Amino acid sequence: MEITTALIKELREKTGAGILDCKSALTEANGNMEEAEKILRKKGLAAAAKKAGRAAAEGLVGYEVDGQTAALVELNCETDFVAKTEDFGKARQFLANFVFAASSLGDAPDGDGAVLHPMAAPSGLSGATGTIGEWLQAATAKTGENTQLRRFARLVAGKGAKISLYAHPGDKTVVVIETVGCDDVLARDIAMHVAALAPLYVNRDSVSPKALADEREIARAKAVAAGKPEAIAEKMVEGMISKWFGEVVLVDQPFAKDDSKKVSQVVAERGEKDAKIVRFVRFKVGEGVEKKQGDYAAEVSALTK
Repeated sequence: MEITTALIKELREKTGAGILDCKSALTEANGNMEEAEKILRKKGLAAAAKKAGRAAAEGLVGYEVDGQTAALVELNCETDFVAKTEDFGKARQFLANFVFAASSLGDAPDGDGAVLHPMAAPSGLSGATGTIGEWLQAATAKTGENTQLRRFARLVAGKGAKISLYAHPGDKTVVVIETVGCDDVLARDIAMHVAALAPLYVNRDSVSPKALADEREIARAKAVAAGKPEAIAEKMVEGMISKWFGEVVLVDQPFAKDDSKKVSQVVAERGEKDAKIVRFVRFKVGEGVEKKQGDYAAEVSALTK
């Protein structure tokens, strides 16, 4: 029986399995839809779609850097147990290498992982036969946990700049930073600072107008609630905004290794003339993902009954 595109599409919609897996199952079943679905279920591929909605807040960051280009990927799963497996550790690195080499991605500091799904999976990935998206489905089926490529970053240094990287032990928090006039030690110290203090902006000029307006509105409401005269209230607002800058702006933060100085002072003292921090990207696994609070022992017990 001819295996048509319509048949493959129907089976894929029923099971959520990858296109190549659906085609293979239909071929094996000689076009019989029920048999093909049974084949996929035996392989565990049909179950992958059902797991796709579960929170994947654990995982690892993969990374590669050569001074002029850097790549980060966040590969997620549901438990740290899977994240610590050899296959998972290798997979995140193969994916990082892939992004690093993919010049077609250009400079993409805030890439959505979904952009990579249609691309051919790197040959080094265990069981890779089709696209990255299909490999993620297969990995979900194999581990029994939702496996997601949440995001990626690819930075290309500008003229006169270089890119440095700091990976916190465990590879769950990784920072790449682009600097001008900073030696390797200083650049790494700043990247380590970013990993620890999680600033949102490089400098005050990079703060979005909306974020600043929102913060001013909050500060003004606090000042009014305190019942202060208008002139004093405005000074309070400016004071609160200055304090906020010190919390979210990198160059205004107290330096992690010496909190008697701001980061801007450290750069001025240790860097070359006109040294500056151009930008940074900080990946922390699971940041912003709501973790499921569950009793895994109970879940395992339920599955074995």
